[in-house]
Amino acid sequence: MAAPITSIKRKELTPEELQNEKLKELQTLITEQQQSLNKIIEITAELDNAGVLDAMSAMVKARDEIAGIAVAQASREPMTNLINNLINATGLLTTLNPEVTANLKDSIAKGIEEAELYKGNGDKVSILQVMTALNDPDINRAVKYGMDFLKGMGKGLEK
Repeated sequence: MAAPITSIKRKELTPEELQNEKLKELQTLITEQQQSLNKIIEITAELDNAGVLDAMSAMVKARDEIAGIAVAQASREPMTNLINNLINATGLLTTLNPEVTANLKDSIAKGIEEAELYKGNGDKVSILQVMTALNDPDINRAVKYGMDFLKGMGKGLEK
């Protein structure tokens, strides 16, 4: 009968053996990914020929200065106003029903299209024509919508 195994001895690789093993893994990976690596090298060469790599290298070296300029520009009043307005506009859009805004968008596009058809005739509009135009259901609907909008906006301005 054989003697029981009481200890397991691990084979410790020497640094040279470890390095050789890693080199073999790397060689295998390179041969498996040869096509991808060739594309990466081509892209890198094109970027270098165009001077993009030099520009990126200079930007990385000057990152502190660039960050300072960006922060200084972003903290100027016009930029902070833009950011605040974007935040407010985003807040407005999130409160509106998407179906309503889609309908309004389509209506505005149709109105612009219609206005473009008649913009060049140069005719003056008389008061009588405005009064008569209110009998047109499409014009009346738009005027009523505008008046309701103004009423709601006035209520909002009261606060």
